[in-house]
Amino acid sequence: MDFVLNRKIQVYGQMIKFSHTIFALPFALSAVVMGWEKQPPSMGALAWILLAMVGARSAAMGFNRIVDADIDLKNERTAVREIPSGKLSKKEAVLFVGMSCLVFIFSAAMLSPLCFMLSVPVLLLLMGYSYTKRFTRFCHLYLGFAISLAPVGAWVAITGTLSWSILFLGLGLMTYIAGFDILYACQDIEFDRKEGLFSLPSKLGAKRAMQISSLLHVGTFMFLLAMYVAFAMHPVFLGFLGIIGVLLLAEHQLVKPDNLTQIDMAFFHINSVISVLLFIGVLIQGFF
Repeated sequence: MDFVLNRKIQVYGQMIKFSHTIFALPFALSAVVMGWEKQPPSMGALAWILLAMVGARSAAMGFNRIVDADIDLKNERTAVREIPSGKLSKKEAVLFVGMSCLVFIFSAAMLSPLCFMLSVPVLLLLMGYSYTKRFTRFCHLYLGFAISLAPVGAWVAITGTLSWSILFLGLGLMTYIAGFDILYACQDIEFDRKEGLFSLPSKLGAKRAMQISSLLHVGTFMFLLAMYVAFAMHPVFLGFLGIIGVLLLAEHQLVKPDNLTQIDMAFFHINSVISVLLFIGVLIQGFF
């Protein structure tokens, strides 16, 4: 019985790519650290923020897998996903998404009335991404925007206010996510064209799409630099930002229009390191 339950939990985790939480979570935690001086959070607030992030992301990813199940079944790369392969039924996935939505809404309510009021609109924005690939090539930017709500939401949860300064961190996350999502979408150019799906690589070709991805990641670096200035952060943060810039450059050296063999290395490993380095940099500079 325990084995079956553990196995089911593992399958749910695989469906929503729980390990990918590391891409956005450090940005949200960075916002918490930045807001600490303005309003030190309680341990309870920190726990509710983490739970809200997990709930929102689980709901959005699960919903995406449900909406895209039929498309995923046609694509050799994605046919092994949990719903197309039969590891999970759509009914089970719907139940999981419903529970995740409740976790997010309840966590938001425990943080503040403002967070509670914003919870449903935020969920609708997150889930809306699942349909964008059906009508716009700018789906990557929408995804980046939706995920960029994480640090902004964390800041609002901690401080109860919205600051222009924290928007630079949100914009940094938006361009960061959109940039590497474009690279990842290069794997499905022919499939997307065949199925009439929209993405920048399928509409512009891999070369031009990667150029746009590079520009977005330049934007990431500049927005994080703007955050450094806006918050008057300690210069030690610049050291971490320099390493992040080198890693972003390395990511684009690994992935080429005619060679996508290193895309997993760029997508999973380098991006994970970038996110963690950002949080460590924000955390360490706070001690000076």
